[in-house]
Order: sequence, then C-alpha cells, then structure tokens
Amino acid sequence: MLDYLITSKTRVKLLLKFFLNTEATGYLRSLAEEFGESTNSVRVELNRLTEAGLLEAKNEGRTKVYRANTKHALFVDLHSIVKKYIGIDRLVDDVLQHLGNVELAFITGDYARGIDSGVIDFVIVGKIDESYLYSLIKKSEKLIGRKIKVTLFDSKEFNRYRAKFEQQKILVVWGVIK
Repeated sequence: MLDYLITSKTRVKLLLKFFLNTEATGYLRSLAEEFGESTNSVRVELNRLTEAGLLEAKNEGRTKVYRANTKHALFVDLHSIVKKYIGIDRLVDDVLQHLGNVELAFITGDYARGIDSGVIDFVIVGKIDESYLYSLIKKSEKLIGRKIKVTLFDSKEFNRYRAKFEQQKILVVWGVIK
C-alpha cells in the first residue's frame, strides 16, 4: 500500500528506517550503502523529508546525522502507517492478546533497525500456549506478507540473555523492559 502512495522507493525505505523505530539515526553514506542506492538519490530524499520537517538533521563533526522529527504534527500518523505497512499492529492484535501471560514482546534484527527485509524477528517473554502461538503466526504471516521468526523465553531464561538484547536495537511492542 505504501508503495502505491509513495512512488519513490528510496523515500519509502527512509520512512521505514526512521518511523518504524524512532530511535534510528543514519547518515548519507551509511543509508546509501544500507539501501543499495546511490548517495545522490538518498540525498535528494533526505533533503525533501528534512525540508518538510519530517526529519531532523544534526551535524556531528563533519557528518550530518538524520532522525525522525518526533515533534512534527504528522509524526504519530506516519509512525502508525509504517507499523501498519509492516504488519506489526496486526501481529500485536492477532497474536499477543490471545496467548496467555505475555510479559514482554519485542522485535530485533532488521525491522528494529528500520530495514524491511521480509523477516520479522520476534521475541516473546512469558508463559504462553506455544501450539496456539504457531497457528496464529502462520495466519499472521499470510495477512502481513512477511515471515515471522519467534524466540520464546520464560522470565528466568530472558534474564540470562538480557545483556545480549540490551546491546542491540530492539523495538518493544508489548510490555516494558525493566
């Protein structure tokens, strides 16, 4: 859907990068490399999004670093649209609310970094019905058109691996990391 509304593939990639995980930052060369695009095409779209006020640019030494402008009037709407485009809203609604005792759920990997790779790495902490989870995951994959990889932990297991996840970009979709 987003691809039909916004014809620039580079602009769609930038919106996903910055509005999926609002902590994401990037600079011209790293974004061009990440997207497999020319620096010129990325520069043009960064300039357009910055001029529209959707992105903020800050100089760090000789490098200009970009991030989502969370104070923009359309920020909440764009964040919601991007989550719907990826299917995270359905994932939360369809899967998490019906599983049992979910303490925490978050996304890691490419999507947490704002990259639409087609595979959502999903971590769930709690006591849940695993067979029901996998049946819901199959349905959700069809609905959102993306593969979902799930890692399950109980609270004690998660605490052993917590440091590993704290070193990565994550996108919390349920609960709070304490």
